[in-house]
Amino acid sequence: MRGVVMHAPGDVRVEQREDPKILHPTDAVIRLSASCVCGSDLWPYRGAEAVEEPAAMGHEYVGVVEEVGSEVRNVQPGQFVIGSFFASDNTCEICRAGYQSSCVHRELVGGAQAQYMRVPLADGTLVATSEMPSDDLIPSFLAASDVLGTGWFGAIAAQAGPGKTVAVVGDGAVGLLAVLAAKQLGAERIIAMSRHESRQRLARDFGATDIVTERGDEGVARIKELTGGLGAHSVIEAVGTQQSMLQAIGSTRAGGHVGFVGVSHDVALDGQQLFFSHVHLHGGPAPVRQYLPELIDLIFKREIDPGKVFDLALPLDEAAEAYKAMDERRAIKALLRV
Repeated sequence: MRGVVMHAPGDVRVEQREDPKILHPTDAVIRLSASCVCGSDLWPYRGAEAVEEPAAMGHEYVGVVEEVGSEVRNVQPGQFVIGSFFASDNTCEICRAGYQSSCVHRELVGGAQAQYMRVPLADGTLVATSEMPSDDLIPSFLAASDVLGTGWFGAIAAQAGPGKTVAVVGDGAVGLLAVLAAKQLGAERIIAMSRHESRQRLARDFGATDIVTERGDEGVARIKELTGGLGAHSVIEAVGTQQSMLQAIGSTRAGGHVGFVGVSHDVALDGQQLFFSHVHLHGGPAPVRQYLPELIDLIFKREIDPGKVFDLALPLDEAAEAYKAMDERRAIKALLRV
């Protein structure tokens, strides 16, 4: 099969790879309908994470089940399925508490930028749709496998809801879909922090009421100005840098909540500053599996259209251009047609 392999920073190739096989009785093999490039894929692409050896890329996926192991019961060949980037059994005590991304048997799912992939712990990881979706819904279901579920978790961790002012730090796919999530959760006011006109337009389309272009201390000051000097009730951090985390905490009022879902890189917090902020912090790898049934239902009913974050669609063989476009911020998120 054809699949994307990163050999070194900036060096992405589409190569012949071995077809995946059932290795354990709890596995499934799916034929990908679409995959995409994630913002987190750009960390190794830019050299911010080491690439020790050629790595099969991709962790966002939708497709049709080709084969299942002997112990798989919840999905079967021919079904269209969505899964998350962490495989989970969905039965352990941590999973039952809603944190499948910290399942005691969790496994990272990879190699999704390809024609086929193996999914471990298929019964707990994959969710089948009630029927085969139309082609126009596939981008939205693909978004649900990571960026929508991650933005949703960020909004819930920040306790976005009715009567709340929500600020979103980060205008990538996760940040934009955190805006959508905050809107769905009933937030009264949603402030998107973005300097890019195309992303500002999409943020407003998803429900943003205000746009803040400033960053860092200036961004914090502007949020305070918009909220009577207090800060937002709920802030979603969707970048993962030192500046974005400090900006999120600084933009939150005393007693407010920060939901941090940007993959953290070299973030260090001052304990005394955090102590006196009276800010709640909650986040981490999103338990996407918890939200998939609800998100699938909303998408099938066409109540939300998260697939709008894909502003570039390319064939799998042009994956290198997809990475380059996202790295250069010419694209918010690139979909790979398989």
